[in-house]
Amino acid sequence: MLRFVAGSLAALVLTVATPAWSLDQPAVNLGFTSFLDGGPPAGPGFYFTEYLQYYRADRLTDNRGGKLLPAPSDPEIEAWVSLSQFIYQSNTPVLLGGKWGLDVIVPLVSVDTDSPYLSDNGTGLGDILVGPFLQWDPIMGANGPRFMHRIELQMIFPTGRYDEDKNLNPGSNHFSFNPYWAATLFVTPRLTASWRLHYLWNDENDDTKVKPGQAVHANFATEYAVIPNILRLGVNGYYLRQVSDSEIDGRKVSSSDGPIFGRERVLAIGPGAIWHLSRDSHLFFNAYFETEARLRPEGERYLLRFVHHF
Repeated sequence: MLRFVAGSLAALVLTVATPAWSLDQPAVNLGFTSFLDGGPPAGPGFYFTEYLQYYRADRLTDNRGGKLLPAPSDPEIEAWVSLSQFIYQSNTPVLLGGKWGLDVIVPLVSVDTDSPYLSDNGTGLGDILVGPFLQWDPIMGANGPRFMHRIELQMIFPTGRYDEDKNLNPGSNHFSFNPYWAATLFVTPRLTASWRLHYLWNDENDDTKVKPGQAVHANFATEYAVIPNILRLGVNGYYLRQVSDSEIDGRKVSSSDGPIFGRERVLAIGPGAIWHLSRDSHLFFNAYFETEARLRPEGERYLLRFVHHF
């Protein structure tokens, strides 16, 4: 059985499941976060973020990066994803100076394909993400912040629309634990580098008896303030790699079982920008172009993100 996700936090879009295919990872944050990821833009308080992502792929890959589906099939897969994120950042330190907070993300996913080999489950609620976190205050230098970071214990709950007879589903039908460390380094007051490093553990899908292997994935970005306090331009990317074999009915499967089995991976990179509308409102745009995919689709994604601090 193969399940593929077209769209990261995060991480986080849709799942493909076919009885004849190998395993794939649930929806996670691939490219949903990028610049200045190590801390909230306006300090403690309540934040609302709305994400709108479009993903398109016309190629599914096997465990060597070749075509997964029979020739001459080149399926077009499209996904529209809307994520509504609610964050509360307290001003109360609870552990080693870290201030507690809570992150909740509610996805709405629409998937479509024109392939005769695939079927989609349409539009529906995706898997809800909940994560308590600790945010540390920025380490300050003579000319402003030098470093800021956060740790979140993110959980993905199987609330999404799911049908085991469909290939493309908004939900994964299993629980996942997806903690991360996010940080931003201010190389200069105008130049920054950010990263978010995730570990992913998956529970078993009760309907299919499939347990995806563990994985690591990361978002990374660097940007420069072209117009200070107004416009930043940069480069962003993501990487995912499965690090342990998946299981079907308790039996591990690997690339030695055939070209449709093995460990998933993908790399993507592209341009991005932030427009600071005000101290409390920010607009992000990110584009990603995938390569080196194994056992998942290879395509492109575009993301628009609006962040507001109340």
